Amino acid sequence: MLRLLAASGATSLLRPLEALAQERGAILTRRIPSSGELLPVIGLGSWITFNVGDDPILREECAEVMRAFFAAGGRLIDSSPMYGSSQSVIGSGLAKLGVNATLFAADKVWTSSGSEGSPQIEETKKRWRLTRLALVQVHNLLNWEAHLPTLFAMKAARQIRYVGITTSEGRRHREIEQLLRTQTLDFVQVTYNILDREVEKRILPAAQERGTAVIINRPFRQGALIRDVRRHPLPSWAREIDCANWAQFLLKFAISHPAVTCAIPATSSIAHVRENMGASYGRLPDASMRRRMIAYVERL
Repeated sequence: MLRLLAASGATSLLRPLEALAQERGAILTRRIPSSGELLPVIGLGSWITFNVGDDPILREECAEVMRAFFAAGGRLIDSSPMYGSSQSVIGSGLAKLGVNATLFAADKVWTSSGSEGSPQIEETKKRWRLTRLALVQVHNLLNWEAHLPTLFAMKAARQIRYVGITTSEGRRHREIEQLLRTQTLDFVQVTYNILDREVEKRILPAAQERGTAVIINRPFRQGALIRDVRRHPLPSWAREIDCANWAQFLLKFAISHPAVTCAIPATSSIAHVRENMGASYGRLPDASMRRRMIAYVERL
């Protein structure tokens, strides 16, 4: 089997992603505009995929996904109180692996009560088994009027490092844009992928103008997009941007927009996290290639 693999040039399949990363060069990063801190362009989401309850086998699988993520150079893990058991599953994984010094813990406040915001954040830290979160975002703008002042105060007291807001699936874009222009936000999280490009019109330009980092959610449309494109061949010219699979093709489209800081695909598969992290290396598409990518996918 090994001789056959070598003859076919497929021995790279037997090497860990870390070895391949050395061949591809340094991991791709973007600066957080408000601080200059560098973040790898691919993070890890936890919506649905880490909501596995107390099942010990599934928790172990999630921990191994996190291990592969960190081994490939990943830093940012994103969760929310809305995501069922995901926070405690992340905490369990961090306890098993040892809290990675490079971890960028991103979570959210999600409650209609302004007075419950701070207690919820404290509970989140307990579930993550951390003393401090890097980023706290107002999830889907729920009662942002009460929560943003709380988060800004926590940042001033150095209890958190960054403040952000989120939305998904194209909701409340007008309000997101208004807050980008009127509030001093470190991060905004929105939906963006090769087919859902509404944020290119106003939100991404506003984030660039205001110096706000952008996290991309749903880069695969919760898996539906990648399931659709995988029925078709990856174009041969994908090699020009160092894409070996559809996951890397779709992720490189998202992260190549100059306003984007990080994309957070969610997965509970070690194989998939390795595929995703491969988008953190090699060449990114330029404007001409991005148009070519859009045209190809829209024809499928």
